Amino acid sequence: MAWYAVYTKSRMEKKVSLRLEEVGIESYCPVTKRKKHWSDRKKIVEEVLFRSYVFVNIDLVTQGATVRKTFGVVNFVYWLHKPAVVQDAEILAIQQFLSDHMEVSVIGDTAVKVGDFITIDTGPLKGQTAEVVGLKNKNEVRLRIDSLGFELVANLSH
Repeated sequence: MAWYAVYTKSRMEKKVSLRLEEVGIESYCPVTKRKKHWSDRKKIVEEVLFRSYVFVNIDLVTQGATVRKTFGVVNFVYWLHKPAVVQDAEILAIQQFLSDHMEVSVIGDTAVKVGDFITIDTGPLKGQTAEVVGLKNKNEVRLRIDSLGFELVANLSH
């Protein structure tokens, strides 16, 4: 059993995840909560973290066809002509990252700039090294998940 990334039709991530769970396949669709403002109201809504992607924990040989046949699934995400395997540690890091409200702190100089490599001191990604690929302000950094090429935004606490 391994985690794989599955590409879905647009805006079908949550539905695909539910359908997979209904047939007994472990799936993970990471969501984050955001405050939305409309002209007449404000509401907290769940938004999918990785649009058009769902992660599944399956035996590819026995369950791969079932995943492909699920309504809303386009195909597996491929890397070097094979379905892309996502490491268990990366799935756990995403889960912890979301549960800890994206709060991390870093070791070293507090003046972080683009191009620097930082080591995360606390939080769900503790001990990992990441390249700073962008700063929204001095308290936010974008961290990359190399196996999928995704980036997560984290708040820095110095």
